[in-house]
Amino acid sequence: MKTYRVAILGCRGRGTAAARAYHQHPRTEVVALCDLVPELLEKLGAELDGVAGYTDLGRMMEEQHPNLVAIPTGTEFHFPLVMQVLDRGSHVDVEKPLCTDLEEADAMLARAGDQGLQIAVHHQGRVGASMRALRQAMAEGRIGQLRHVQGCGKGYYAGYGLMNIGTHLLTNMCGVAGPCRSVVAAGAVAGRRLAPEDVLVAPGGMGTVAGERLTGVLEFADNVSGVLLQHRFPKVDSAGYMMEVYGTEGRLFWKSSGLWWLPTPHFVPGGPAWQPLDLKLLPGFVPGGPADEADYAYADEYVRALDEGREHLCSGQAGRHVLEIMMGLFESAVTGRRVDLPQQDRRQPLKRWRAEAGLAASVPGLRDYGKWLAEEDRRLGRG
Repeated sequence: MKTYRVAILGCRGRGTAAARAYHQHPRTEVVALCDLVPELLEKLGAELDGVAGYTDLGRMMEEQHPNLVAIPTGTEFHFPLVMQVLDRGSHVDVEKPLCTDLEEADAMLARAGDQGLQIAVHHQGRVGASMRALRQAMAEGRIGQLRHVQGCGKGYYAGYGLMNIGTHLLTNMCGVAGPCRSVVAAGAVAGRRLAPEDVLVAPGGMGTVAGERLTGVLEFADNVSGVLLQHRFPKVDSAGYMMEVYGTEGRLFWKSSGLWWLPTPHFVPGGPAWQPLDLKLLPGFVPGGPADEADYAYADEYVRALDEGREHLCSGQAGRHVLEIMMGLFESAVTGRRVDLPQQDRRQPLKRWRAEAGLAASVPGLRDYGKWLAEEDRRLGRG
């Protein structure tokens, strides 16, 4: 069976996680690393038994001819790097979100189609053990007919959190309920409605965002609804990152670390309790090793997709749909109107709104989230 040659473009935290997963998988071989920082290349290369390191993408592609290139870089770099890799004939594994706006997403997927190549977005949670267990529980009829799904973020500043963590929640929600048909959102900053001057360039290269709090209502087929909460907390709280699935006969509570089942549609104190469900690991995964379980599952899904000539479960199309939802939430939050999906106008809605108000384009600020947040608090008069 074919072994797929993988190159890693970007060797920081997410690049290291991807490299460990592909290194552990028996059907993928990490053949090259690329980064502009030699120390990062040396450190990760040593962990991967001396994999070749490069500081030039073109040279790496010419010398190594990888089947697949992972691009775990800052989001603002996704578009140019994905286009270069596609033009050099390799499939792409790009970190979430796919990119910063729909015009870029459309161009990327069109190029992949022209080249006969695949893009997958690194939404590893969608294929991890807890989501596999959730899909199995639903298939077994444990909650009856699906009626509602709700997700909650970690407490980041909402616009930034939507592009960062919301992308994971949205792909999982669509994995449960199918494509989203429309969205309505309420957005606020400092206890008031959003204004054009609240449109900002997010830290970490996450694009143009707005909103300290965002609450989105999603419409799916078959009368299924969804709610996404992206609310800033005083401190980021990873425990708040969750999804709950409501059925006519029961409920499922998902976290990346586990899955729980309630055998009744409503929780009542003194009634039936939440029950943990078993998570099954994929063959070949080594618990306690350097690779994360969900990242390994993502790599395994890519191998299977390439073997079978089909799209990855976390395909570029799925990633673009998540981006359509996020852009729709931003647009609805500033206009107060329902946004049908997919949008006919593919321009970034917040940039458009700010320009229509006669304001200049937002200027990129600090990349570090903590420093950016302190600067935003000063803008809002909080110190």
